Amino acid sequence: MSATPLTRRTLLRTAFTAAVLAGTAAALSPLLRARRPRPVTAPDGDPVQVSEETYRGRHIAVDTTGGVRIDGRALHVMRRADGSYLSGINHFESFASPLDLARAAVDELGTTQLAAAATAAHHG
Repeated sequence: MSATPLTRRTLLRTAFTAAVLAGTAAALSPLLRARRPRPVTAPDGDPVQVSEETYRGRHIAVDTTGGVRIDGRALHVMRRADGSYLSGINHFESFASPLDLARAAVDELGTTQLAAAATAAHHG
């Protein structure tokens, strides 16, 4: 049994097929990853469920405690007495859920990143 000779056409066809597959995988991965809960452990060791989605090209993660992260950086979220949420990004507007708040923050931020959380220095 003889092997088929490697021609320029075969090589180009193989490269094109590989490029199409890689492009399709890259385009679909945010859709497949969006809003997929993943297990996380809280500081006390209890599991925390996280809902994730990609919104306007930004990665949003919201946990069951109301914690919000945009592109891995924490967004300070405050719960109001009426059950709605607000943040420093949108402090004049309340939102029904942390996810709604995170989407509005992404809209407001545009391409700007959240500032990294500063650790408080305690002297005593």
